[in-house]
Amino acid sequence: MRQWIATICLFVLCSISQVQAATVLVVGDSISAAFGLETQHGWVALLQARLLEHNAEFKVVNASISGETSGGGLARFPDLLVQYQPDYVIVELGGNDGLRGLSLTQMSANLTDMVQQAKQQGASVLLLGMRLPGNYGRRYTEAFYNVYQQIAEQEQVPVVDFFLEGVGGEKGMMQADGVHPTQIAQPLLLENAWRHLAPLLAQ
Repeated sequence: MRQWIATICLFVLCSISQVQAATVLVVGDSISAAFGLETQHGWVALLQARLLEHNAEFKVVNASISGETSGGGLARFPDLLVQYQPDYVIVELGGNDGLRGLSLTQMSANLTDMVQQAKQQGASVLLLGMRLPGNYGRRYTEAFYNVYQQIAEQEQVPVVDFFLEGVGGEKGMMQADGVHPTQIAQPLLLENAWRHLAPLLAQ
């Protein structure tokens, strides 16, 4: 059912995009920067390829940096908005905040600020949520997960519950460090984002 909806949305967005090309800005960390891989094999590059295959005139800009935190992303964000004037913004940040045990209150404030800045410019926003390993403790991991849900509800933007669903902890899907997805996992990451992104692009 989800695949059918995404396919219908793709046909719609292709028709719309013939009128005027739009920019999709991805602001993330190493997961979106294709750490340990050739850039062209990362999920963001696969997103651009998918749009091109369907003659959808969207330009995808990958402004992701390995090791980036929500604070770092927020610091760069105003300049990115000015430089690229995006119509759509995908935010994939917060994972490094959680892994470093940083303040979730500050993380929430940073991500909320980014969402609000994008919306003020007229861009549609998609949040890519993350989860932390269980060894960080139930209280912290649940609070971390809820940050994305609360922002999505408060700001009325779509959210992917867990961007690494079907990838994290799965055999062959993670690199030797246990943190970064392998090349074969990238198409699945794209699908995880696409289910929520396609309807957004078609609006």
